[in-house]
Amino acid sequence: MTPALARPVPRGLFRQSPWDALPVALAAGHGALLLLAPAAPLVAVGLWWNSNTVSHQFIHRPFFQSRVANRLFACYLTLVLGIPQTVWRDRHLAHHAGVPWKPRLTRPVLVEAALVLGLWTGLLVVAPEWFLSGYLAGYVGGLALCWLHGYYEHARGTVSHHGRLYNRLFLNDGYHVEHHARPSAHWTHLPTAPRAGAWQTSHWPPVLRWLDAFGLTGLERLALRSRLLRSLLLAAHERAFRDALRDVGPLHRVAVVGGGLFPRTVLVLRRLRPDARLVVIDADADHVEVARRFPVGETEFVIAVYDPDVHTGFDLVVIPLAYVGDRAGLYRHPPAPFLLVHDWLWRRRGARGTVVSVLLLKRLNLVAG
Repeated sequence: MTPALARPVPRGLFRQSPWDALPVALAAGHGALLLLAPAAPLVAVGLWWNSNTVSHQFIHRPFFQSRVANRLFACYLTLVLGIPQTVWRDRHLAHHAGVPWKPRLTRPVLVEAALVLGLWTGLLVVAPEWFLSGYLAGYVGGLALCWLHGYYEHARGTVSHHGRLYNRLFLNDGYHVEHHARPSAHWTHLPTAPRAGAWQTSHWPPVLRWLDAFGLTGLERLALRSRLLRSLLLAAHERAFRDALRDVGPLHRVAVVGGGLFPRTVLVLRRLRPDARLVVIDADADHVEVARRFPVGETEFVIAVYDPDVHTGFDLVVIPLAYVGDRAGLYRHPPAPFLLVHDWLWRRRGARGTVVSVLLLKRLNLVAG
């Protein structure tokens, strides 16, 4: 799905790109599956998948040259999803514009609403038991998945997921920050869109992003409740920091990215480099508030998403294991004379690597800029 194949097509069936045949074919397949195997899970998963792929793309860039073809396809999606596409389009574009959505009663809305009501009435008459126990259950489940998907795409600001498998299955839906930066960009162009250093990414697709609550931040909160765990973590990190920095000269200004919540990096550096000026850059104000309760001395706290192009002038930048951003880019282009990266045990990179803890599967990598 390269940009070269996604150039505007002046003539023919498709308005923007021959690649739009793919979402059209997949939408047709979705409808066929519903006819062949009308089970509640398929209704739910199909509604969620189609709404965030085919329907979403069609909202921003209608596929066909012909206005009639676009209207017919909108009606088809309305029937397959049970959602009037004009309503969905108006609501979604209001979201992009950052303005409240105001329902409008227009002719397309009335036509699409009539299609949904007509389909539902027919299903209720022909197969009442399946409609009530199968279709409606799947429909509600699909709406719930859509809500979960949309919520976690924007819960911490707009967030992308660059996983290859997800983006193949969901037609580049994971490139969500890129999409918000250029809503009119064709879906095949999103993987090649320029990315700013501060753009947020997640290891999880949107509908699974709630698992972050049980990830590294959840473990940090667990450590906060136990003095023993805090002591063990501080001891392990102090040994690793001492080893990693043993040949590094004076450090006048150090940035600790994401150093809020349990600020063990700050506490360790206060002991090892007492003359250094420490600056914690953390986007979560609540985490910073917790960190201030520890004996961090004259540490400066900056509530912001770390951007290497904005937060400059440091001798050392410390990146956490839970860093949300282009970690590989930081390795390639260190934002300071020295970069110290918390990474997984098996990812040895840079001039020096030292193990923090085998039990924690964690190491420190030192990179010289």
